[in-house]
Amino acid sequence: MIYTITFNPSLDYVMKVKDFEEGKTNRSYQETIYPGGKGFNVSTILQCLGLENTALGFIAGFTGKEIEDQLKKRGFNLDLCVLDEGISRINVKMKSTKETEINGNGPNINNIKLDELLSKLDYLNNGDILILAGSIPSSLPDNIYETIMKRLILKKIKVIVDATGELLLNVLSYRPFLIKPNHHELEELFKTKINNQEEIIFYAKKLKEQGAINVLISLGKDGALLISEDNHVYFCNSAKGELINSVGSGDSMVAGFIAGYLKNKSYQEAIHLGSACGGATAFSDDLAKKEMIDKVYQQINVEVIE
Repeated sequence: MIYTITFNPSLDYVMKVKDFEEGKTNRSYQETIYPGGKGFNVSTILQCLGLENTALGFIAGFTGKEIEDQLKKRGFNLDLCVLDEGISRINVKMKSTKETEINGNGPNINNIKLDELLSKLDYLNNGDILILAGSIPSSLPDNIYETIMKRLILKKIKVIVDATGELLLNVLSYRPFLIKPNHHELEELFKTKINNQEEIIFYAKKLKEQGAINVLISLGKDGALLISEDNHVYFCNSAKGELINSVGSGDSMVAGFIAGYLKNKSYQEAIHLGSACGGATAFSDDLAKKEMIDKVYQQINVEVIE
């Protein structure tokens, strides 16, 4: 079974405003509300690709109930912890000539509820896959990813970590199966400017030396690079298309990578399908549908650089 965790989900309220003027009353011409959270995005794409999975996480209040109701329509399994107080956050995303976001803080998660979530992880079995994605709410300890990976260390579980900065660096010693920094996050990790593909590969290999089993680097319109478990370097170009939506593109890539890998344990197929899913979401109004994923898949190719 594949599991995802979303620690701080949201209701994302997207408003499109023609010409936003600061300090004045502005009226939107289109609004959309949908459940947000990196783990939920991964679960959605996995379900789209025909892979059964279970989403774990925390919800609270009337917004949490709406998140749950909308997620049920997506078809994957839900095993959410319901908090006794507060409400799941609302993130406001305004799209005009520029995009502006105001993200909520989210409800307090106490130790009792955290233990409830952690106890669910004890039921994971050898061979299961767990995706840890996104930032950590302020009410949880900064080392929660490490706590989870340490808790599971005796089980043969593939853990994917899609995080940034210290949150990512601190889990490398636990040998995550996959990490997925993008070009700019790689620069931030090593506090340096990375100018070309050779330097990207050099620093990605350093993350592998520190413990990551597979390192997938998202390069946006320039494609993606994978330094795999067997020490090969794969490059996948990106498809041509209009960027419509960057939200969830990285999560879609993670889901596609997992689905591609599980087909026949091929890393070439993993980066191919992962890149297709990431590109398909970027070319869609929302998370990608299977038809768009298949279309993008046919437009891109993978080559072995090393």
